[in-house]
Amino acid sequence: MFYFTPLLGAQSSSPASQSLLELDGGVKVLIDVGWDEHFTVSKLKALKRHIPSLSIILLTHATPSHLGAFAHCCKNFPLFTQIPIYATTPVISLGRTLLQDVYSSTPLASTIIPAGTLAESSFASGSTSTDPTLQLLLTPPTAEDIAHYFSLIHPLKYSQPHEPLPSAFSPPLNGLKITAYNAGHTLGGTIWHLQHGMESIVYAVDWNQIRENVLGGAAWLDASGGGAEVIEQLRKPTALICSARGAEKNSLAGGTRRRDELLLDTIRATIAKGGTVLIPTDTSARVLELAYLLEHAWRKEHTNNDSDNPLRSARLYLASRNVGATMRYARSMLEWMDEKIVKELEVDEAAAANKKQHRRNDSKQVGGRDHQAAGKAAGPFDFQYLRLLERRRQIDRITATKGPRVILASDASLEWGFSKEILGKIANDTSNLIILTESYGARGEVAKDEESLGALLWSWYLERRDGVALEPGPDGQNLEQVHTGGRELQMSTAERVALEGRELLAYQQYLATQRRLQNQMPLGTGSTLETSADAVDETSSTSSSSSEESDPERQGKALNTSAAVANLNRNKSGLTKETLGVNVLLRQPGVYDYDVREKKGREQMFPFVSKRRRADGFGDLIRPDEYLRAEERDEVDGHDMRDDNLNKNSKLGLKRKWGDAGLQGENGTTGPGAANKRRQQRSNTKNTNGTSNGDVIINGLYDADLDDLSGDSASEADESTNGPSKVITQINSVEAHLKIAYVDFAGLHDQRSLSMLIPLIQPRKLILFGGSVSETTVLANECRQKLVPVFSESSEGAENDVFTPVNGQTVEASVDTNAWTVKLSSALVKRLRWQNVRGLGVVTLMGYLGAMAMDEQEKAPDSIGKKRQKLLKEDTEDSDTQETPPDVKNQRIAPVLDVLPSSMAAATRSVAQPLHVGDLRLADLRKLLQSTGHTAEFRGEGTLLIDGLVAVRKTATGRIEVEGGGLGLPEYPVRNPESSFYAVKRRIYDGLAVIAGG
Repeated sequence: MFYFTPLLGAQSSSPASQSLLELDGGVKVLIDVGWDEHFTVSKLKALKRHIPSLSIILLTHATPSHLGAFAHCCKNFPLFTQIPIYATTPVISLGRTLLQDVYSSTPLASTIIPAGTLAESSFASGSTSTDPTLQLLLTPPTAEDIAHYFSLIHPLKYSQPHEPLPSAFSPPLNGLKITAYNAGHTLGGTIWHLQHGMESIVYAVDWNQIRENVLGGAAWLDASGGGAEVIEQLRKPTALICSARGAEKNSLAGGTRRRDELLLDTIRATIAKGGTVLIPTDTSARVLELAYLLEHAWRKEHTNNDSDNPLRSARLYLASRNVGATMRYARSMLEWMDEKIVKELEVDEAAAANKKQHRRNDSKQVGGRDHQAAGKAAGPFDFQYLRLLERRRQIDRITATKGPRVILASDASLEWGFSKEILGKIANDTSNLIILTESYGARGEVAKDEESLGALLWSWYLERRDGVALEPGPDGQNLEQVHTGGRELQMSTAERVALEGRELLAYQQYLATQRRLQNQMPLGTGSTLETSADAVDETSSTSSSSSEESDPERQGKALNTSAAVANLNRNKSGLTKETLGVNVLLRQPGVYDYDVREKKGREQMFPFVSKRRRADGFGDLIRPDEYLRAEERDEVDGHDMRDDNLNKNSKLGLKRKWGDAGLQGENGTTGPGAANKRRQQRSNTKNTNGTSNGDVIINGLYDADLDDLSGDSASEADESTNGPSKVITQINSVEAHLKIAYVDFAGLHDQRSLSMLIPLIQPRKLILFGGSVSETTVLANECRQKLVPVFSESSEGAENDVFTPVNGQTVEASVDTNAWTVKLSSALVKRLRWQNVRGLGVVTLMGYLGAMAMDEQEKAPDSIGKKRQKLLKEDTEDSDTQETPPDVKNQRIAPVLDVLPSSMAAATRSVAQPLHVGDLRLADLRKLLQSTGHTAEFRGEGTLLIDGLVAVRKTATGRIEVEGGGLGLPEYPVRNPESSFYAVKRRIYDGLAVIAGG
């Protein structure tokens, strides 16, 4: 059984992606928690409804459209952090820097409390109604919170099957296996393969088959087979979930090389006129491809002695609030990139070692420029000409003056990040240019209220109302740049403002209402916070020796029950019999009876609580809370003992630096240590002198305009509001006179890749997810025509096996298989003879199928069954009563395969024919024979000649034909012609399993 439900992204222009997969046994898998550029909380209602029933979560790409809502879910949906999450290491690292950039760039990423919820809170508290236009914000997660959320994700590697762990409130996974494969779209991007019973599901959304500068192509094709076949693990799945985005897009003639040349030619045409080029891009995924291309283009131009090249006089910038951490992670994950990146690093290191050795041998070239040239060579992401900008003041400085420059800025949607600010400052100059690197949907498919600034510019580019400027390229082709013609560009700016007066009172009423609802939440939701002592207990419980008798499938439920009961003690109205279950015998006075019929697990036994002492190899576990003094405790006799004015360095259990000891301020709290004072003195010295040894040299000159002052970070930190706040949106109008160009750097599949690979994959069921309505319709019609032989002999079967669901629609993509489960008798198992074929065990058997009555006791575990059998045996020995026959209703009939009787075995042995199992490759046979001293080479198509005597052919149906003769070719000296023939047959039989019935 397999059901698929798209939550976001199906037949929609929004790039946000959320998918729900439901497998047999109630197993639910959520793939991606994407969000759009508007960060609308109402779009997460469907996801919130399914969280209590999720088993695992998988992430595919480190982009906002695939994990933009991850931090929001972790902070506002407490059950979300209890679900096991899996992703590759680059997705974890780059996703962390992405969300840190998002929450530091726009207040819209914080949760805006709905007006209806505020009105309900005000009514419940008895106060006056609030302003319906008020947009209050919840406290956003800090950078430390986001880092903690991503530390909960389990990292995986490519092509390694993994059996995930289920959540505490999930049914057993029953052997579910997940495997990650390279998707090619982003660094660490994943194509997921899920194997659950007879269901083989491939989830491939946003992949790229074309090999690029930094990223290799998607892992669809088998390189060992010449790249003409799909790898065996992804071939012929029962269901393929594929995105339809790009189904109407044709690839650029010339591939990635022509695309790179088009981008650089467009940049040169604008820089030659002294203009500014803005390239909006994401902050963690596709920015690596653009940064690598431009940095190496600048390196190449500066190594040439051509003084007329415009790139030599232009400056290159990359603007994003957390781009430094992104590039540090990229330098540490070169093994996840294309092979040529690793080779480039090896070549650079070898060149640097040679220069260092040459400098040691020639002592005359120690000082000056030769010493600098003999240093360490720059790696693929060690930028020499690309300057990283992470502060708004730096953006203001570079845009205050005119000059040739190229700015990469986040985000591609132009709704948040530095790209929106830079666009507003360069839009009124006709010499400037903005290059769009991805499409934003067709005209008319994006609603006006959801249209981003990037989508608006994309519609202007498609309309071309004000004409097109044709710039001559170096190869004779014209470069298209669309005029904006002075149109009015509406740009909204969101600012965070602290709450005061009635607004602050409304916010406090909302928090009080949410706490009350949380305390009244029904049992099993698990939306409670654990204390530090409880967390230590749960960690140390793994070392307990008595965990063998516990029920592993109900441990998580028991923990959630105890935590929920602790919260419900605060509100006695929530303690009902349904909530407590069998614990009602302990927690409610006067209750001495509980119905255990039709109950399972712990509900069948009396709730005896065994207090065990937690211990490990170092002794008993100590609870620190039990040894705190009264002034150190959070609450003593109902009074709050916490002091909010204490400095962070004065908290219990935190280490202090040596220089901080004894340094206290006037109020008695610990002040900055000697190390901070020395650091401040060094920064003051740097500001006094104007330059330091760490200054950046760009194009051979010191960039004085970008000198990092120590006051920049402090001034920007003061602008942010840490307490309760609201968002205020201001709309500014800007006349746009700059030009618009388009170069496709999205790195997504196109019409050619989809039409070529989907028939090669040969899925039994095809689900198209992601993309606009027109793209989904076009690809679905094409697949129904090309996949008719795969689905069925008629076109009606193809029509029913290609699904195009919309958001919230559930489709059943199960495949009926002719497979049954039978039990083998012990006598038959002893006669089985297994053979190994490519790591798989193969056996053939022939038996007699019969029916056997299985008692309910056989379904219990072995240990419990043995105890029950022993007790029954003792009862029968002590009792003289006759044994009553078992109840017919409690018996279950199961099919059993047993050994054939002797009368039937003789008749079937003559009918059974030998069978060869396995797939023999002629290339593998050639290598195997050459390793044993034989000469083997291919002659013609599909023919292998061994020792000039024996010819091996493989037909189209997989049949192996071996022909041998007594006369060989003169160029092949043969020692024993007869041994060559039998040696070839022996090697062929070794690669196959010869089995026969009987």
